[in-house]
Amino acid sequence: MKRIVTLQDISCVGSCSLTVALPVISAMGVECGILPTAVLSTHTMFKNFTCKDLSDQIEPIADAWEKEQIDFDGIYTGYLASAEQCQQVCDFFDRFRKEGTVIVVDPAMADNGKLYQAFDTAFPAEMARVCAKADVIIPNITEAALLTGMPYKTEYDRAYVRELLEKLLALGCTTAAITGVSYESDKLGVAALNQDGKEFEYFTHKCAQSFHGTGDTYSSVVVGGLMRGLSLGDSLKLAADFVVACIEGTMASDDARTYAVDFQTQIPYLCRELENYIK
Repeated sequence: MKRIVTLQDISCVGSCSLTVALPVISAMGVECGILPTAVLSTHTMFKNFTCKDLSDQIEPIADAWEKEQIDFDGIYTGYLASAEQCQQVCDFFDRFRKEGTVIVVDPAMADNGKLYQAFDTAFPAEMARVCAKADVIIPNITEAALLTGMPYKTEYDRAYVRELLEKLLALGCTTAAITGVSYESDKLGVAALNQDGKEFEYFTHKCAQSFHGTGDTYSSVVVGGLMRGLSLGDSLKLAADFVVACIEGTMASDDARTYAVDFQTQIPYLCRELENYIK
């Protein structure tokens, strides 16, 4: 069984970050270690929440793992709470990357044209340093624009997305995959490009509603797919189909939650689809 570690925050209530990554990746047949970067009472879409920064625990935990000679087949990062944590994560990559280790970075810091409230305008440059060390980065359109210094657009063509991808690759990562790409009003998907010039696109129908946690769900499935031997293209496709199933399941529920996507009831679907890819 492959083992990964994911570094991101944990919200005690609200399906996002580690409370998505741990169950999703585990269900896909991959051991998922965690290194929490912060503990929140709920995710930040709630009006009232507490937050405890765990920056001071990252290095001691890494030291203990190193002494135990624990290693990882993959390292996956999500929401990082500060510029300091970006540097800590870069150091973690250097310590635990071995031959064959796959590093996946979801630069979770912005959406809908705006940085998350906790970040200042200097933060994208720090996150770009994390992305530079990755094998795969998975930003949304907003994050891609901030990482590259390009203007954020709500209306665009393939040439704009291609330029975003090329500038993301110039940061130093091996492959860039942008989520939330849409060229038609009823379609939504992902566009990817690697350093060898290989392109990939995949689109699903655009759901009528959106829910918190879908980005974390998407990236977690990509990581699980890669660890189970799927190609990046198949991992991106599986993740997109699963997110659609989760959104549709949430919309159809009588107690549809406004604060997070219901991925839990769709885990059997994910496992079935994964096995179909593996066969």
